[in-house]
Amino acid sequence: MLYKTKGTCSSAIEFEIEDGILKDIHFVGGCQGNTTGVAALAKGLPVDEVIDKLSGIQCGFRGTSCPDQLSKALVEYKNHQ
Repeated sequence: MLYKTKGTCSSAIEFEIEDGILKDIHFVGGCQGNTTGVAALAKGLPVDEVIDKLSGIQCGFRGTSCPDQLSKALVEYKNHQ
């Protein structure tokens, strides 16, 4: 799935889910070290756990962050299943 981010340096997040587990994550743009780290830590975890851990994380005064946008992408995915 491709999710267009809002309010972050990354412009999109591509991800795959299999049996409720986040299998692959790739941020388009953003801070490569941070987004690669977030992706590596979230990969292999249940979708609900990733949402719980990352939801609400902020980057400065943006009101969101790349991790928060990943949680929003996963919520959107769940809402369309």
